[in-house]
Amino acid sequence: MARRFREIWARSEDGLKLFARSYGDETEERPAVVCLPGLARNSADFHNLAAALTNPDDEPRHVLAVDYRGRGRSDHDGDPDHYSVPVEVADLKVILAAAGISRAVFVGTSRGGILTMALAASDPGIVAGAVLNDIGPVVERAGLLRIKGYVGKLSTPRDLNEAAGTLEALFGAQFPNLSDRDWQSWAAATWSETGGRLRLSYDPALARTLDPVGPDSDIPDLWHLFDGLKRVPVLLVRGANSDLLSPETADRMREVHPDLDLVTVPDQGHTPLLHTPDVLSAIRGFLDRFDG
Repeated sequence: MARRFREIWARSEDGLKLFARSYGDETEERPAVVCLPGLARNSADFHNLAAALTNPDDEPRHVLAVDYRGRGRSDHDGDPDHYSVPVEVADLKVILAAAGISRAVFVGTSRGGILTMALAASDPGIVAGAVLNDIGPVVERAGLLRIKGYVGKLSTPRDLNEAAGTLEALFGAQFPNLSDRDWQSWAAATWSETGGRLRLSYDPALARTLDPVGPDSDIPDLWHLFDGLKRVPVLLVRGANSDLLSPETADRMREVHPDLDLVTVPDQGHTPLLHTPDVLSAIRGFLDRFDG
């Protein structure tokens, strides 16, 4: 499978450098696939998925995986208030323009799914279809509080083995069957090495985005944004152990959307790995709908 990617750089409206990985080549027969990570995640999370989708033996696609501001190789923002959905949607449009993408199928993991919904609501012509990975219009408080408990608060591990152990201690209950290699890959995308030391691959100030979340706080639903996706096909991937997307919300999404398929991933929580055989097969089948 192809393992190389091209670097895409763009500059945000307020001057920050933004980064994305571009895998494969553009093709008229198959729309681009744009991968959007979770709150504190980055483009490296989609490396295995992108490698599979750009396999030259399998009708390769063009895949773009994005680092939002404050994540991965994109610049950090000196004002944490700019780590917001409207600003990140504006950044996304800049990156898409730099990559020459005017319409695509979006794969949105967690926050990436919210950005996909927001983009479809504001600029429906850009979104041809969407894969929503463990996210919906209702975000469960328990999951948000759990995420708030670790974003920006993880200690610095001595090496990737210790980092993988840290993640397994945090998430092992939701992901009981991951291999050592899976935990290592997860760790390598969570920390990066600088000057012989590991550091988080995101701005710890991202924790500020979760300050409003508390045991009794109001958590608004996003059904008004989800309405923007009713025009296009949607594949919803839900982890059976997820504490962020409930079965009830997933069922309601199927009821109100005329063309939504649901895949539930056993023994995985928030968020399911997208390159496992069953999920990858479902994504391939979904993407085939847009060919030609």
